Amino acid sequence: MLSTPAQDKLRTLKLHGMLKALEEQNSSRDYEKLDFEERFGLLIDRELTEQENRRLETRLRLARLRQSACVENIDFTQSRGLDKALIRKLSSGKWVEEHLNVLITGPCGVGKSFIACALAHKACLLGHPVFYARSPRMLQELALARGDGRFSKVMRSLVRPHVLVIDDWGLAALTEMERGDLLEILEDRHNRASTVVTSQLPVKHWHEIIGNPTLADAILDRLVHNAYSIELKGESMRKTAARKHPL
Repeated sequence: MLSTPAQDKLRTLKLHGMLKALEEQNSSRDYEKLDFEERFGLLIDRELTEQENRRLETRLRLARLRQSACVENIDFTQSRGLDKALIRKLSSGKWVEEHLNVLITGPCGVGKSFIACALAHKACLLGHPVFYARSPRMLQELALARGDGRFSKVMRSLVRPHVLVIDDWGLAALTEMERGDLLEILEDRHNRASTVVTSQLPVKHWHEIIGNPTLADAILDRLVHNAYSIELKGESMRKTAARKHPL
């Protein structure tokens, strides 16, 4: 079908949603009963939907979430101390608007990363920029960036998102440089953005893994006291799944 001048102009303006809707209207007699304003309103609605979908795709791509997770798929059937009411509350996204944190602790394989990624995915759906980072790799990247002149750029990528997920926190004691970097990140985000942290260590042991008592107090003051806490228990869900579906 040949393009009309209107279609060419919509294509030039990159109004692809309106273009698709116009092509649908031209190819179907179902729209003939609608007046101009109704048909034009449908074009606008399609364009708004297309643009929001593209923005969502961009947010999810930039978030680099480790797992494809959503809050609707969180498993509450396993006995692991997961509070369904709390997850429902967090699903509203108000914690992001209020710049609060979420701390998820529990043994290996109990589903900490999945829950963190699910909450981050929900934040993306609600329009918030998100970034995911594994703690060891994040700290290593900061150390490398300090040496090649990218330190400020990497720091901005960790400070700017409305939600920062720091996964696998506390696997090893922090060095002096890592303590300083972590404090700077949390200081810049405090009361301005939300941070999600997952760890195998209970929060009460975080002070000792940080090392320096003064910096540990400063880091935890910015992370713990304005946070929701999810304390998971039980054995690895991967181990449970393996027993149910042996090779």
